[in-house]
Amino acid sequence: MKNLWSPWRSKYIESFKDEQSGGECIFCQAVEKDISEISNLLVHKSKKVFVMLNLYPYNNGHLMIVPNRHIGNLQDVTIDESKELMEQIILAEKVLKEVYKSDGINIGANLGRSAGAGIEEHIHFHIVPRWNGDTNFMPVIGEVKVISQDLAETKKNLINVYNAIQN
Repeated sequence: MKNLWSPWRSKYIESFKDEQSGGECIFCQAVEKDISEISNLLVHKSKKVFVMLNLYPYNNGHLMIVPNRHIGNLQDVTIDESKELMEQIILAEKVLKEVYKSDGINIGANLGRSAGAGIEEHIHFHIVPRWNGDTNFMPVIGEVKVISQDLAETKKNLINVYNAIQN
């Protein structure tokens, strides 16, 4: 088996220690924000779930689907929340394929610190558009992931398509 080292990931995970100690969870803070404010990463809200951009994306359009309620375990998700999480994951797939014309989509959740969760106290699902050949030498050799679109521009594009699909 070959290994791909990603030291930038551990730096990302460590960056949350200061934010989480003594303060409110960043997802709990985000749920209170207004989507129209360009300064936050929210792109869509439904009754029990919200969708936001990842501040440290693996690819353009990397979204996180998050329950409004502060939940640390999947087993604590209600049936209504579970249904809405899946509905929002499906909607996010439609939106990402429309905006980015991706060849595929990765969907996943990192449950617990040992599974790679940067924020383990509030579950969330990642949905990442993928393209044939989207991995290159930059992350491997240069320890740098190239994200070619500004998050504010990404947010505007995604909100426009969310609005179009739901109308």
